[in-house]
Amino acid sequence: MRYAISGTVLQSLEVELSQGEAMFTESGGMAWMTEGIDMNTNTRGGLMSGLGRALAGESLFMTTYTCTAPQSSITFTPEAPGKVLPVQLGANQVIIAQKDAFMCAQNSVKMEMHFRKRLGAGLFGGEGFILQKLTGPGMVFLEIPGEVKEYNLAAGQVLKIDPGHIAAFDPSVNYDITMMKGLKNIVFSGEGLFLATLRGPGRVWLQTMPISNLAQKLMKYMPTKSS
Repeated sequence: MRYAISGTVLQSLEVELSQGEAMFTESGGMAWMTEGIDMNTNTRGGLMSGLGRALAGESLFMTTYTCTAPQSSITFTPEAPGKVLPVQLGANQVIIAQKDAFMCAQNSVKMEMHFRKRLGAGLFGGEGFILQKLTGPGMVFLEIPGEVKEYNLAAGQVLKIDPGHIAAFDPSVNYDITMMKGLKNIVFSGEGLFLATLRGPGRVWLQTMPISNLAQKLMKYMPTKSS
């Protein structure tokens, strides 16, 4: 498998497959493809697995694209302006991603929902209790709104983040929620009551534009019905 990511703000991912290689994505995730690719849509792992993925922001059904020709290509595009993030996972290696981040992956990757264990992180963590858990081996592609900034935290190193900016992280990273200090900061900073605390070791991927921020900005320009 070979791939190429094109574009800047509205990127596309073109994957070149050899015979027998396969990729899977949520229903409607494919943009275009050449001849020689077979499509198979199902719940991928059964109904309960499909329901779990639906809770994690993906579709109940997934579509697998298998190359039946010596070589074919397939192109995927994200749902919002941002970046396509490629992540290579080794055998049994895991990455935790925000809800609805999954774009596509090699057929060997397992995708399932992931629960936040801590009450505070689930209630105030920006994406709720349910995240996405992706397990290797294989190549995974995430769609991240805005630009992507990666940090590799040392053991004990801490980042404090507006929760909506967390795109993905290694499971070795400790995730918690802390309350903003200072009444004036809470009332006048515009940052809300809580900050996310990520403590290393492990990798963290942050997004510059949470999709909720974009939606709120666009709402000001949406026409409303007159009374």
